[in-house]
Amino acid sequence: MHDAVDLSHASLEELIVCPVCDATYQLERPGNGERAVCSRCHKVLIAPRRKAGMQIIAVAVAVVVLITAASVFPFLQISAAGRSNSVSIIDAALSFTEGPLLVLALMTAGFILFVPLLRMLLTVYVLVPVVLDRPPARHAISAFRLSEAMRPWSMAEIFALGCAVALVKVADLATVSFGPAFWMFGVLVVLVIGQDSFMCKWSVWKSLEHPKGQ
Repeated sequence: MHDAVDLSHASLEELIVCPVCDATYQLERPGNGERAVCSRCHKVLIAPRRKAGMQIIAVAVAVVVLITAASVFPFLQISAAGRSNSVSIIDAALSFTEGPLLVLALMTAGFILFVPLLRMLLTVYVLVPVVLDRPPARHAISAFRLSEAMRPWSMAEIFALGCAVALVKVADLATVSFGPAFWMFGVLVVLVIGQDSFMCKWSVWKSLEHPKGQ
């Protein structure tokens, strides 16, 4: 993207604003595989890719399956003094369920499991009709807006980082072994981060606001 000299007479349809630094540009859609980048802060504004929608849907479905499985399978097993105990992510999140700590437990479970799960389900709901060249699903714009609003509250990667720090401290006190859910959670964190960076939100908005055939 290049800075426009005079945008005062341009319509809103012809403008694009950088979400990071608020720089405004004349809209020029790049071709598939190309990128439009803000010249001020280098934020990628548009990055259309061929068949990206189907790939994003596949990743979203994979994340849904991994979150569901990771929430019930053992996450860690800790052994110390001849005793061992295994715990799942749900068990860890809801281990404090008395008094005011119940609210904290529910928020923890929501941020690390339910918010990422809901975001992926909304992504599938929004993109499936778009990929199939059908009219957008009912309330698709609101669904995608909600998905984007929940992005800062999806904290699966924060949980993974916290676990890594905790494991370093616990390793000297007990024997820690990883359960199936640990590896599932690690994979889904990578997939969520990859999907967020791979998705061209401008292309999604354009498809929702200007469906094909309308």
